Amino acid sequence: MSDLPVIGSLGAGRMGRGIAHAFAYAGHEVVLIDAKPREPAAREALRVQALAEIRASLTAIAQAGGFASEAIDPILARVRFAGLDEAAAALARIDVLFEGVPEVLDAKRAAFELVVPHLHEDAILASTTSTMLSTELARLLPRPEKFLNCHWLNPAYLIPLVELSPHAGTDPAVTARLKAVLEAIGKKPVVCRAVPGFIVPRLQALVMNEAARMVEQGIASAEDIDRAVRYGFGIRYASMGVVEFIDYGGLDILYYASHYLAGALDDPRFAPPAIVDRYMHQGRRGLRDGAGFFDWQAVDTAAYRNTVLARQLALLKHLGLAPEPGAALRSPPHASGTCQ
Repeated sequence: MSDLPVIGSLGAGRMGRGIAHAFAYAGHEVVLIDAKPREPAAREALRVQALAEIRASLTAIAQAGGFASEAIDPILARVRFAGLDEAAAALARIDVLFEGVPEVLDAKRAAFELVVPHLHEDAILASTTSTMLSTELARLLPRPEKFLNCHWLNPAYLIPLVELSPHAGTDPAVTARLKAVLEAIGKKPVVCRAVPGFIVPRLQALVMNEAARMVEQGIASAEDIDRAVRYGFGIRYASMGVVEFIDYGGLDILYYASHYLAGALDDPRFAPPAIVDRYMHQGRRGLRDGAGFFDWQAVDTAAYRNTVLARQLALLKHLGLAPEPGAALRSPPHASGTCQ
């Protein structure tokens, strides 16, 4: 029997299965709990379906070279399915429970009423909601200090990022414990205040809506917008964070570009926030000033730039996009035009 925390996933849908996959893959015992009353045949059908989906995901990763396929059965052996009638006994052993029932307040309330009486005193309860705030959900719980939101990005078993959103009453030690549990399975947790949109959905909504708007306005085709993201925008921010990129290039570039776009497009959406104006006038323009959003004073600028270059080049090589010397010389000759 492993000494690792026992993980529970309440709700046997897509997110619950993804979380079960992630923890079982890393070595944890996982209980996938069905939160709905079902007839025995329907419960068995759901169990078979859930485990088959986890197996299919594991198989796909193994076939892509992620790990040896011989490990699939041992990984799956760490996942147990529990119907509603088995939930009480299963919950008593769980150290961290991820709630993933539908995004309806009454469904969350019912789920909490089901699980809380059976969880042990030190168990952490985390909601995977992407729309409800931890401040709102905490009011439904008798032990809110052990509760916080934990937003995974699909597919949960593959994407490293997990967004933690505690409320004001969450015990800081609980947040730290959950962060450590996630880091131990290779996740990259971040912490954000309890505000709508977390971090990624808020950034994502702006980018996706702007892409749709450019298609609508005939600025570029959907294909070319996606090409621009895949080969420019996305690569930049996969190798450097957005805020780091501001400091790297210089906050003054963002300052002037934002004011220009807001005026040229007659759209205040593009105007910079007050912090950009303030930092600009304080001379905090980023890397070259030694201060911006980050403190760069102790950083060896030349070494840092070389590190960023190496990171970007490694990513491009991995994607098969790294520039090659003399590439044009090896390309098929282009038809030459003649002047008339």
